[in-house]
Amino acid sequence: MIFDTNSAYAQDLLAKGVIIEKGTNIRIALCVVTNRRTKQAVGSNDLGMYQIKAKLGDTLFIEKRNFVDQQIVVRDDKDVIAYLIRASTTLEEVTIKGKTKKEDLDEIRREFKRQGSFYEGKPPLILLNPFSGSPLTFFYELFGKTPAKARRFKKYYDNEIKSMQVDLFFNKTLINKYTNFEGKNLDKFMLDYYPKSEMVKNWNNYDAVNYIKVSAKKYTDTLKN
Repeated sequence: MIFDTNSAYAQDLLAKGVIIEKGTNIRIALCVVTNRRTKQAVGSNDLGMYQIKAKLGDTLFIEKRNFVDQQIVVRDDKDVIAYLIRASTTLEEVTIKGKTKKEDLDEIRREFKRQGSFYEGKPPLILLNPFSGSPLTFFYELFGKTPAKARRFKKYYDNEIKSMQVDLFFNKTLINKYTNFEGKNLDKFMLDYYPKSEMVKNWNNYDAVNYIKVSAKKYTDTLKN
């Protein structure tokens, strides 16, 4: 089909396509395809196929839980194959770094135990029982130099583990994928909207992406004021 003049961009058509997981031949059902101009949304069927009313130049926004969102511009009336990437792959680098750091922290904790501090400076009261416990160990854990260091390190360790848990879901790798923030705006966004560790306890990647998008909208609104 050949379009000429600007009237082509005013013509309605039925945009059709199929959605496939990138790197496989697996078709993805139940994706949400939204025409950004009309706000109309449709779902892909069991064969990963969809069709939606559009005009040339319209942008279709494709999303599916656990996959990276994608945008497609309607350029003609031909069927379009959209390849979605699993979102979990975007976390691999952050996860690996997190594991390495945690391994280093765990090794320091083990070193304190090798030096004789088994309770990290917080001994249980049962140790005061002379028959079933060890009063000497109790007082050593409370007042000894090594247990005191272990106690301070335990606080540091707990804070670092919480930060790593948050960083897994709120990091520049993900934020750069779903926002246009750069430089000072990116740094301020991360500082102002850094989630608390309690928030991310039961998060998956879908929750993280949703939080980033919603927070980015709020932050962008503040920049307009």
